[in-house]
Order: sequence, then C-alpha cells, then structure tokens
Amino acid sequence: MPNSSDRATADQVAYGDHPSQFIEIHRPEADGPRPVVVLIHGGFWRLPWDRTLMEPLARDLVARGFVAVNVEYRRLGEAGGGWPGTCEDAVAALRATAERLDVGRLAFVGHSAGGHLALWAARHAPTPVRLVVSQAGIADLRAAALAELDGGEGRLPAAVEFMGGLPVEVPDYALASPIEILPLGPSVHQLVVHGDADDRVPFQQGVDYVAAARAGGDSAELAAFDGMGHFELIEPAHASWLRTVAELTKLLGA
Repeated sequence: MPNSSDRATADQVAYGDHPSQFIEIHRPEADGPRPVVVLIHGGFWRLPWDRTLMEPLARDLVARGFVAVNVEYRRLGEAGGGWPGTCEDAVAALRATAERLDVGRLAFVGHSAGGHLALWAARHAPTPVRLVVSQAGIADLRAAALAELDGGEGRLPAAVEFMGGLPVEVPDYALASPIEILPLGPSVHQLVVHGDADDRVPFQQGVDYVAAARAGGDSAELAAFDGMGHFELIEPAHASWLRTVAELTKLLGA
C-alpha cells in the first residue's frame, strides 16, 4: 500500500531542443537507489493530450517507493511529431533517464499510443529494461490504420497521420509497428493489460500482440479485464492498475 509519509519532488529535464522534449522525474524521499518506472501517455499521438494524463499514476508510484519518470514527446501537429520523431523521442527520454538515475531496475509503462511507444522503445532501448507494460497499447499499426482508429470528422485515422500514409504507401510500418519488430528478447517481460470493452483500441490488438510475442519466444502475458473500457487503466484505484503495480513490485522490488 502507498505510504502517505512519502512526499515527491519533481525535476523537469530537457532531452532535446523542442519544448515538448522533456521528462519529469518524480522521486520519493526514500534513501538509496529505487526502481524506476518510465511513464508514457497516450492520446493517439495527438495534441492536446499530454503527460498530465499520467500524473496520477506517477504520484501513486512515488507513494509506493518507485521513482516515476513522466515523459513528454513531440506529437502530431508539432515539428518533428509523427514517425520517426515521436519514436525517437521515447528512446531519447530513456537515455536522459539513464544519465540521471540508477536504472538497474527499470520498467516502461505506456497507455494507448504510449503503449505503442513503450513497446517500440523497449526494442530500441540503450539500457536494459526488465518489464514493459502496455496498457491498451496500439501494438499493430497496420491494423490500426485499416480500422481507421481515431479517424473521421474530417481528419485522417491516427495511425495513417502518424506514419504519413496508408500501409500500402509507407514501407516503414514494418519498422514502426511493435508487432512487426518482435522479439524483444528473453531479458524483458511484457505485460499487456487490456479490457474487452475498449472502444478506442480494440481488445484484439492485445490478444494478437501477445500471441505474436510468445510465438517469437518472448516472455509475454495478457491481463484481460472483462467489461473494462479504455481509460480505467490510468485510474490509480482501478484493479487493472493494481495488477500493473503487482508486476512492477514482483520484477523490480520497491
């Protein structure tokens, strides 16, 4: 359970020249090296969604004795946003984290589009990651584009805008889609948390990704929640977050 006596301090650190290229490091008062959890927010890679979506989770992690690193990144509509800049930001944020913290016990947690970035960054991480948690992550960009997720109302589907075209037009889907860059390797465990009532990112994305990861020899697990939608995942009191905390504690300690 969180310890109410732990108070967090937060430092903002730039990892690039763009105003959206920064991390916020939230630290507990506990002495000594602490496990580090890098949080990556969702929002279909679009403005106006930002890191504040993950602030409740950051506060909860700090209260439990973790260091929480909340990542901001360039989004669609900003210079450099989209493929490949947004993915490169996720890796640069990890590099900045490793330069400032002891990352011997490190995990990624990403929600929705942040789940895509967490899985992608774990594959390209400059430092070992023990655990990556995809909270209803967009793990298959081709499927997301074909399903026209977050499209309509005069705008392109999110994955199509992110990649700069349809899968038949842009070969780089093979480089950007987590399901196509498997395996991540045996040293990192993958937990995919998804609800079967998700109306934003289809539950099948999680099912298919875990099956592909296991087929490639990876350690991967699907934590499925009956009747759960898309946003319960970022509520600190929800059972899905408590499932994530249990996995973080098991693999990283606290």
